[in-house]
Amino acid sequence: MDDILKLDATGQLAALAARRISALELLESALRRHEEANGPINAVVARDLTRAVERARAIDDHRAKGDAIGALAGLPRTVKDTFDVAGMPASSGLDAFRHGSRPDAVCVAQARAAGAVIWGKTNTPVMAGDFQTFNALYGTTNNPWDLSRTSGGSSGGAAAALAARITALEIGSDIGGSLRTPASFCGVYSHKPTWGLVSQLGHVPPRPGAMAERDLNVVGPMARSARDLRLLLGVLEGGVGSRGHTPAALKGLRIGLWTEQPEFVLDPEVKARVQAFAADLAREGALVTPVASPVDCAALLTSYRTLLTGVLAEDLPPAALKQMQRIRPVAKVSLSMGAGPDSAAALALAYTQSHLEWMAANEVRARLAAEARGLFDRFDAILAPIGPVPAFPHDHRPFEKRTITLSDGRSAPYLALLRWIALATACGLPATAIPVGRTPTGLPVGAQLIGPRGGDYRTLAIAEAIEDALGGFVAPPEAAPQAGPDVAPS
Repeated sequence: MDDILKLDATGQLAALAARRISALELLESALRRHEEANGPINAVVARDLTRAVERARAIDDHRAKGDAIGALAGLPRTVKDTFDVAGMPASSGLDAFRHGSRPDAVCVAQARAAGAVIWGKTNTPVMAGDFQTFNALYGTTNNPWDLSRTSGGSSGGAAAALAARITALEIGSDIGGSLRTPASFCGVYSHKPTWGLVSQLGHVPPRPGAMAERDLNVVGPMARSARDLRLLLGVLEGGVGSRGHTPAALKGLRIGLWTEQPEFVLDPEVKARVQAFAADLAREGALVTPVASPVDCAALLTSYRTLLTGVLAEDLPPAALKQMQRIRPVAKVSLSMGAGPDSAAALALAYTQSHLEWMAANEVRARLAAEARGLFDRFDAILAPIGPVPAFPHDHRPFEKRTITLSDGRSAPYLALLRWIALATACGLPATAIPVGRTPTGLPVGAQLIGPRGGDYRTLAIAEAIEDALGGFVAPPEAAPQAGPDVAPS
């Protein structure tokens, strides 16, 4: 019966609807899988089994009576620990936040109203602020493909749990690639929606109870198939699931291939894998055209960095922010003397920006978004890398000491992980992350399908067509090759 967990969420829901399995039995299977697989990965870090069992039994009763039930009725699932769940408040990696009573986040309430059986929370970095998932409260989440490597961040626990088949659906968030990078690192799917499509209320950060929805940040689905993304996005935006689906055909599909960008470092193995995948699409009849610099990318990075740090400054400890304000004059001098865009000086200036500086960055963003609109008169979607490298070894040193290493021996700044994801994030565009293969050493590689603003179901339909033609999720080996770091008990 546990073989049902090899199915995606849509397959599991079909088995429930056909009464081949009950909601309670499916929940029990998921919990057995958790006990079997979670230990070395440390993806699921909190559980509420009493409520989950009650919920599963109630769904079974409603189904037996022939009552109307939702699109996710009886599906056991987890939620990233940046979202409030009744009985399991969002800790976002901080002990101070995991206490008290808070209602479901809006997106969690939507999933629950659709019949989801929520039984656990998945790990995230502190305040969702890293490309790796670890914190002092719950420890480190390891990549199911190689325990010595990160699962990504900030939705790293979610991506790892999906890849290990502990859960079939997840809700993640993305302000700096936090849906797309973990999906790429773990070989699963995710969708970064058009900004504003899905409510952020109940997401931490900002602090618990905040009512203002943050610039740049989005809430979106994660899954093991493109059709599951479509299903969950329909629920999260307040529909009934799978809304707006128009099947796509690969023949004649216009794809812009974006793998060349002077400002954006890219590992040769990742580049080769994305380009080979584009060649596969061309063999299926897609019209693939290389695209160079779809917008002014130097301006894009400067604007995005200013907008992003303007948001993140709210989460800094007051003492750290005051220190940056004190060194602002020195930072200006350092930048004028050639300090780079990823330097401590540049970050200090960005974190202490004035509102006028934010307005200037916002104007640049608006210009770039107008440039990007023209792309989608020529292309149905842009296919691009998600990150410059595949999953890398755990590195928990201070940010300023971290770098990333490419397969050819070159190194790049840690914040280079923000570059390929910047276009969709800064301009509020939808981007669907899909697995496109593995490196020669067996690590997953993902790519993003970027679409026009509001074109969420376009990129999802393309992702489904690609999955049908070329295949999709591949499970990692049951035994990862190396031991990971110590983890805190869940």
